[in-house]
Amino acid sequence: MSAAEGPLVVGVDTSTQSTKALVVDAATGQVVASGQAPHTVSSGAGRESDPRQWWDALCQALRQCGDAAHEAAAVSIGGQQHGLVTLDERGEPVRPALLWNDVRSAPQARRLIEELGGPKAWAERTGSVPGPSFTVTKWAWLAENEPEAVRATRAVRLPHDYLTERLTGQGTTDRGDASGTGWWASGTEAYDEETLAHVGLDPAMLPRVVRPGEVAGTVRDSHDLPFSKGTLVAPGTGDNAAAALGLGLRPGAPVLSLGTSGTVYAVSRRRPADPTGTVAGFADAHGDWLPLACTLNCTLAVDRVAALLGLDREAVEPTGVTLLPYLDGERTPNLPGASGLLHGLRHDTTAGQLLQAAYDGAVHSLLGALDLVLDADADRSVPLLLIGGGARGRAWQETVRRLSGRAVQVPEARELVALGAAAQAAGLLTGEDPAAVARRWNTAAGPVLDAVERDDETLERIAGVLSDAAPLLERSTENR
Repeated sequence: MSAAEGPLVVGVDTSTQSTKALVVDAATGQVVASGQAPHTVSSGAGRESDPRQWWDALCQALRQCGDAAHEAAAVSIGGQQHGLVTLDERGEPVRPALLWNDVRSAPQARRLIEELGGPKAWAERTGSVPGPSFTVTKWAWLAENEPEAVRATRAVRLPHDYLTERLTGQGTTDRGDASGTGWWASGTEAYDEETLAHVGLDPAMLPRVVRPGEVAGTVRDSHDLPFSKGTLVAPGTGDNAAAALGLGLRPGAPVLSLGTSGTVYAVSRRRPADPTGTVAGFADAHGDWLPLACTLNCTLAVDRVAALLGLDREAVEPTGVTLLPYLDGERTPNLPGASGLLHGLRHDTTAGQLLQAAYDGAVHSLLGALDLVLDADADRSVPLLLIGGGARGRAWQETVRRLSGRAVQVPEARELVALGAAAQAAGLLTGEDPAAVARRWNTAAGPVLDAVERDDETLERIAGVLSDAAPLLERSTENR
């Protein structure tokens, strides 16, 4: 391990399929140790994980970091958003967690929107119109389908809350992750009593919302993690808010994240409230807002198409075919029960053209929400920051450039969620805004790919197919 200039901090990213831990020099941003361990997600109708696997994966990842983790002065957890973790009186999971991409609660989402004033009222109250990814809809699904689990529940947590509580022994969350539940009101920045009463959830079962920059607690000594007792624990946050911190985002800078899900977001000084439901009005982790649009199908769906075709993921060819890769249903557009749709197949269509069509369909969904995410006065000439697992793929880069018509910057820093959590932990020690810490670490530095002429023909073709196929896609949603 290289000699560190400043105190060491740990940033954690507990994502859908693995947990990663970075030990970072708070002075320079240098990663001095890292570890990673997997966890499993169920297949079939639902998407569930055992929260105890997240803890085991965290322990494994930290052990891989060696002595550096023991020297850390502060730690913070960034985690997948929306997941419903139900705990019993002993703090043990009542059942596996319902994850963000579990869309079984689509009927409950529609019903809750209708019962509590419609989309506009939801957007004004919570900042978002809840879809089946939101925690409130999952709780409603659980109450309807597994009432015995609800009766056994004494505490409700999000994934990052669960791990933070196991570190500190205290139930806490932050405004960024709480804003994705559907029961946190963005106008008052407090839990919404009307919503909680409507879904039968006692506010006493929810974690305390820790303010930005506040210490959530200290590491207790009742486990075998390689932390010293008394190590400071930051509030943590959801994965997108953590990545925004990791990039040191300033207001108006657009981010396109290519992961299992795809997201577009930007920091804003204005509280968002989109009644169409396309943009989720999330809070960020340091006092501003993080309007965000999310798709369920991104790199995983495109890789699945490549695998079906027996192709390397880069083996694309120019195409006139349209493929809507809604393999897990879709959130943007809101079609939770939809499946993939292919249009324009001919005798001379090649496998490479089909693969490019999958890329085009995935990126089209994200770019369609970008203008809604950005404030009206945002500078449209600044590069798109391209992050996530797909960001270094040439086919992804070229598809985003061609369909956006914008310059694209690819930060060299990896593991931005864990780096953002580390910046949050460092901010506890230095008193700085975590985003300023990340800017000092220069995490957004990376090559800029020049803008090319926007491919309006492809955008219009995909939009036309989507419009024409809407009755079919909506019917599959109703029949799911």
